[in-house]
Amino acid sequence: MSNNSKDQFGMSDLGAALPAAAAALSAEDRAGLVNALKDKLQNLAGQHSDVLETLGPKVRKRVEVLRELQSQHDELEAKFFEERAALEAKYQKLYEPLYTKRYDIVNGVVEVEGVTTEATMDQEENKETEEKGVPSFWVTAMKTNEVLAEEISERDEEALKYLKDIKWYRIDNPKGFKLEFFFDPNPFFKNSVLTKTYHMIDDDEPILEKAIGTEIEWYPGKCLTQKILKKKPKKGSKNAKPITKTENCESFFNFFNPPQVPEDDDDIDEDTAEELQNQMEQDYDIGSTIRDKIIPHAVSWFTGEAVQGDELEDMEDFDEDEDDGDEDEDEEDEDDEEEDEEEEEEKGKHRKKKSGRAQAGEVQGERPPECKQQ
Repeated sequence: MSNNSKDQFGMSDLGAALPAAAAALSAEDRAGLVNALKDKLQNLAGQHSDVLETLGPKVRKRVEVLRELQSQHDELEAKFFEERAALEAKYQKLYEPLYTKRYDIVNGVVEVEGVTTEATMDQEENKETEEKGVPSFWVTAMKTNEVLAEEISERDEEALKYLKDIKWYRIDNPKGFKLEFFFDPNPFFKNSVLTKTYHMIDDDEPILEKAIGTEIEWYPGKCLTQKILKKKPKKGSKNAKPITKTENCESFFNFFNPPQVPEDDDDIDEDTAEELQNQMEQDYDIGSTIRDKIIPHAVSWFTGEAVQGDELEDMEDFDEDEDDGDEDEDEEDEDDEEEDEEEEEEKGKHRKKKSGRAQAGEVQGERPPECKQQ
């Protein structure tokens, strides 16, 4: 095999070799990790060559042919990833007109057929109270999803009623994707668009490098990610004014302030690193749920139909786990049966020995009552 094939081996396995913890590394340290892994993989390739030398000539020849087949497979796989990306981009463009029509209907920009023709004089008189589009469309869709429902507080709901659209698109440099949340003017914050960008180390095997969110410009007293606690001063205190304290609180809008990795890794102990890793994984889970489920299937989440599909998927996963569990139980049952048989054999041997001792005792002494002859 040529040196090029060794290099291909290293790079193709690199994404799989990177641990999820790489997401918690700084750019400089990550680059060092990548280089270290490349060196390690190249050394492994060298070790494989040593293994080949231990094989017999005929077996070695067969393995060489197998390696050539693997190289051809890797080339096809690379083309697959390229074509898949192109196919996704193609269909993303085909989806766009549908998303635009959805936006227009949800936000009352256009009216659907049948509604306008049914308009009456009474409706015209009540134009001020008439609901346009589909009120609370996005917040309802998001709350129906189990992952997102856990993030949305009651306070958030009022602000999310002003959400009029969510979009996403891929970014190439660096690899990743970006979410955009479009809001009508509202009493909570000034921003008309909030964004969340995910930078990935590997796009095919999603390893998160970092996430960047929009800084929200809250109106005074309207911040949903903090709560103000007021405490009465102690009796006899010179300061008669109540003491105010600001605390962070749970809110969906914390999504736009993702966990940050300290530049100096020495400042992170093991527990902190694990907690940070969990936070980043949860943050990515929320972002990918919005991208892969909410945006393409928003209407189904709004009506609740998508929940049934999710439940079916969960049931299938549960069945698979249950089947695996049954197999494990069967193996355990077989082991238990074998143990029971061994125990019975031991007891049988023990009874024979005891019986022998009892017979010997009968010669020397009196028989037990139940053994007396009638």
